[in-house]
Amino acid sequence: MAEEWWRRPVLVDAALAIAVAGAVAIAIQVAGEPIERQPDFLAYAIGCLMGAVLLLRRRWPLAVLFTTVAILLTYYWLDYPGLAPAVPLSAALFSAASAGRFRWAMLVAAALVAGGLVARLIEFDMSALPVASAVINDAALLASIVLLGETLRSRRERLAAADAEREREASRRVTQERLRIAREMHDGLGQTIATVNVQAGLADDVLDKNPSQAREALQVIRNSTKNALQEMKTVLTVLREDSETRLPGLDQIDELLDVARKAGLQATKEVIGEPWQRPAALDRTAYRIVQESVTNTIRHANATAVTVSLRYAPDRLTIEVTDDGVNARKRAADGFGLAGMAERVSALDGTLAASFLPEGGFRVRAELRA
Repeated sequence: MAEEWWRRPVLVDAALAIAVAGAVAIAIQVAGEPIERQPDFLAYAIGCLMGAVLLLRRRWPLAVLFTTVAILLTYYWLDYPGLAPAVPLSAALFSAASAGRFRWAMLVAAALVAGGLVARLIEFDMSALPVASAVINDAALLASIVLLGETLRSRRERLAAADAEREREASRRVTQERLRIAREMHDGLGQTIATVNVQAGLADDVLDKNPSQAREALQVIRNSTKNALQEMKTVLTVLREDSETRLPGLDQIDELLDVARKAGLQATKEVIGEPWQRPAALDRTAYRIVQESVTNTIRHANATAVTVSLRYAPDRLTIEVTDDGVNARKRAADGFGLAGMAERVSALDGTLAASFLPEGGFRVRAELRA
């Protein structure tokens, strides 16, 4: 929809210029007795010029202010009838202050007030009381105009800062969501596909020598692809935040160990302490840590055994996954899995450590607070 005419900057500035020129003309018309000359065409032309320069106030606010002051001083120098400085200068002072030139606007206002005081005391030979009243009125009016412009500028900056903060927050949320999707894809589908890859290689190796073992590997592949479909549903569920669908948890660790055993590993589980009801986020994170660690062992470690240890304390759960693998180079290169685990653990204010063991093997240790 087209923007309303009264919001267009050019039309607003034109209307303001006309209003100021008209106000100055009226002020000249109703002014007191002239010092030497009556207002003529030149006086009104000067008034129109004071309004016309406001057309440039957005681009050069300070220059417009100084130009308006110069035009006003020229008007006074030509001995035309007295004109209150607030009439022609209000818009210029406001524009300068709202553009961030607060100090200059205050200095100009103070200089005009001081100049008016000197003129009234010396040139016009006015008594102290009328002079004080006029100076106070001029000072209060000009200061109010400048402060109004500064207030508008500050409010505009606060709104801009708030908008920028909202954009940063939106960007942060988008980034977090992308990371969450990446973690779900890696920890869910990625692990299942990795299992399929391992079992397919095993089936290929033993197809001729040991058909029964090949059939077992193919059965694992069949089950894994079925799980892949379930993992896909799980990812979509997480993204849609559907709480009715059951998400993976520590109760399914035995299924992970069964996959490891079918891959030829000796897989064991140790539970130390009394298990307690785990929050959903903690339970899911713990499962993903075990899943990632066991899958890495199957794929990269060239191990013969893997042990999953769950140690329950009143206020925390400690998870350790240890293997006896020897393939350190490939293990160290698996950066996305460890990064995903670290992000999940950090989100729960926990700690994660992964290191090679002196006697050989690899250990992942995570501590999650209840």
